Parts: sequence; C-alpha cells; structure tokens
Amino acid sequence: MRPTLKLLTASLALAVPSLAHATEDDQLWTGVSATVKLSDKWRFSQEVIARFSEDRDGLYEVEMNSLLGYKVTKNVTVWAGYTHDPNYNAGEFAVMEHRGRQQVTFDNIVKIGPGQLSARLRLEERWREGVDGTAWRFRPYVKYVLPFKEGGKTALVLSHESFIDLNTTNFQRVEGEERMRNLIAITTPITKNVNAEIGYLHQHGFRPNAEDANDNVASFALSFSF
Repeated sequence: MRPTLKLLTASLALAVPSLAHATEDDQLWTGVSATVKLSDKWRFSQEVIARFSEDRDGLYEVEMNSLLGYKVTKNVTVWAGYTHDPNYNAGEFAVMEHRGRQQVTFDNIVKIGPGQLSARLRLEERWREGVDGTAWRFRPYVKYVLPFKEGGKTALVLSHESFIDLNTTNFQRVEGEERMRNLIAITTPITKNVNAEIGYLHQHGFRPNAEDANDNVASFALSFSF
C-alpha cells in the first residue's frame, strides 16, 4: 500500500469515534445527481438522495437539492439554491423540511502524492413546517481522490464532513458539532457522462445527555454531467 494511502486511511479510521456507549443503525443511501453546463461560468446541479434505515423500518428521508453555480476561477465555484426534504416514518410522511443552501467548492486545490484534495464550505438555513424557528448549520467537507493508476478514472475516495449547528431550535437541539460523516468509496466512469460511486459511510451523531448514534451506511450514487 502506498505511504500516502496508508496515512489517509489511518486518519479516516481515527476520525471515526469509538462505538462504545453508542446506538447503531444499518442504513442504505442511494443518490442520483446531474450537473449541466449552462455557459463557461454558470452551472446547474440537481440531486436526489433516498435514505433507508433498519431502525426506522424503511424510507426515512428524500433529499432533493437544486443549486445554481458560478465559476469564480477554474477551481472555485460559488453555489446557491434550495433543498426540499420530506421526512418519513417507516415510509409514511412525517414532516416537511425546507432549506436554503449556499456553498463554495474548491476542486482539486491541493495535490497530495498521486491524488487530489478538494474541499467545500456549506451554510444551510433550515425550516420545518408547523415548527417555529430557523436553524442555521455549517458543513465543512474535505475529499481526497486517489486514482488506482496514473491517469486513470477509477479511484479511491476518502472524505470527511462535519455538521456544526450554529444555534438551537425545537428541531435542532445541539449547539456545536452535531454529527460527522466519514466515507470510503470507489468511483468509476460507466460512460463518458456517467459516473458511479459505491462505498461505506460511517455517520456519528453527538447526543448530549444520551447515547451517541452510529449509522453504518451502504452508499451508492450515480452522477451525470452534460
């Protein structure tokens, strides 16, 4: 194993909190996204993610993200948009969440060994129908992509994302880091414009005065670019 890969894999493992004193849930997340080049500078992105949980008896969330992006430089894009996020209990509709979303993406900003590091800074405003208050959340994200061979498109993906709640409401009750997601996956092209990613994601939720939560997630996603 290459030294760079050893270091990053070890770092990812250390970032995953201990399973002691925590509840566990097995989940499946499936996603489809499409990015359309509107002009040299403008992009439009649409993403749909369906999440299923063993503990919640099936479907519990369908997240639909619509974003308009403007390329500031070759590697930096500013995005803004809306998230439509119905939540379910055992497949039955429970509550509707709406989000405003703003983010800046930094693509392939640092080369580490044979791979590339990317990052994203995301800010969200969350509202739930029938519940008072606006919940503010900050989500920093880093991703390392390591091709299996030089110039190849099939690669190992390692990523980390933290969810940092900036305030509390009736539905956002943790001020500070509420959860983290760590992913290890394989990405590969299927056709010229279609890419597939399959992997394992560990989501750790911090719960004051209760057992933390650990979700073991099988993740599969398709992405289209036009």
